[in-house]
Amino acid sequence: MPDRLVRAAFPANFPVIGTVYGSVMKQTVKALYIGRGAVSVWFRYCLILFDLASIVFFVATANIPHGPGLIAVSWAVGLIILLDFAARMWIAKDRKKLLFKIYTLADLVVIASLILDPFLTGSLAFLRILRALRLIHSYHLLHDLRRDSEFFRTHEDAVIAAVNLLVFIFATSTAVLVFYIPQDSQTPYIDALYFTMATLTTTGFGDITLNSPGGKLFSVFIMVVGVALFVRLAQAIFMPQKVRHKCPNCGLFRHDPDAVHCKHCGETLRIKTGGVG
Repeated sequence: MPDRLVRAAFPANFPVIGTVYGSVMKQTVKALYIGRGAVSVWFRYCLILFDLASIVFFVATANIPHGPGLIAVSWAVGLIILLDFAARMWIAKDRKKLLFKIYTLADLVVIASLILDPFLTGSLAFLRILRALRLIHSYHLLHDLRRDSEFFRTHEDAVIAAVNLLVFIFATSTAVLVFYIPQDSQTPYIDALYFTMATLTTTGFGDITLNSPGGKLFSVFIMVVGVALFVRLAQAIFMPQKVRHKCPNCGLFRHDPDAVHCKHCGETLRIKTGGVG
């Protein structure tokens, strides 16, 4: 190719233009993910809506055969999750730290399970259970709620305890659905959820039981962990609530909503409240 054509196709400042463009793109993506503007907040809430939609899809298709249509949808969902994961890694200051966060690992597991969908057999069906981890990804919404919602700041312990319990119920119900509910059930997920809740609350109606040794051990796991999470939620609801406010003197981070002085050091506090003068 003649030199003049090369120069015309690739101007002398091409690397600079590419660098500037890349920097602008990175700043734009970073603003969407960590910015405080209205557009950024709405973008993150839209991601949460996508999380919820993907969870509904995973539940609805957990124990049915995956034909070409479902495989295509699974790959499309996996591609969106992969793009979200790549964007977070691109803008992260510490990529190694981000990589080992629980919701990042959950995303990787979900992406892998979606990619392997066409190759799933009876022995690999457990991978679909791991998609329940997608709900963990929603924990990063807590940062936005802590900043934007006075209600969340006041009732943070109860909200987080409720989310923990919901994650557990969803994951265990999906496991029961895949491994223990008969394929000929008319309402498979309702049966799985019904058994999980009856076991978790130790009600034990006995109309749906897991008779195998593995099923019995799994029932014990649901009772032990589920009851602990349920009690934690009850404590968060009925015990006096604490608000997040860092004491400027000693750094104590949790105080009563109406606290005027820090109980640890006596420093005067100025906790914002929703009251009127």
